[in-house]
Amino acid sequence: MTGSLRALWLSGVATLMLVLSGCGFTPLYGEATTAGLSRVAVETPDTRLGYRLRERLEDALLYDRALAPEWRLDVTLDPSRRPLGRRIDDTAARYEMTLIGQWTLTPLPGGEARTGSETVTVTYAVSDQPYAAISAQEDAEERAAEALAQRIRLALLHAVGPSAPAHP
Repeated sequence: MTGSLRALWLSGVATLMLVLSGCGFTPLYGEATTAGLSRVAVETPDTRLGYRLRERLEDALLYDRALAPEWRLDVTLDPSRRPLGRRIDDTAARYEMTLIGQWTLTPLPGGEARTGSETVTVTYAVSDQPYAAISAQEDAEERAAEALAQRIRLALLHAVGPSAPAHP
């Protein structure tokens, strides 16, 4: 009995896969969706956080340096940090880092630019050890850059569609 249920389940899964492949379904997180964004050159502020964001965006957009860019993505960053929770000595126990990224996607041959803004918030604990506190802040910046890159990527896909950047 168990073998026949398993066979029925496997045939159902195979049928579902066959139906989805025939309908033109493309996952939003798949590489084929992002392939149209591979010709977007990314410009970020010349800071450590800007560098991290540029690296994450180029990875998320599958930027192809071998091809001439057809779009330019300019991102400005507005990081802020506020203390959360106080210790008995009135120092912060945690911090909340908010990173706002204003972006503009411009076709290089000319045309209408698309703009948007994305915000991410991450928290991190503060240590009494100086190196550990610096490491925690840098880790928070890394996580914020990764999250912001993914949000900008999704905003670009929503703004221009999965294949629009390939043909400006």
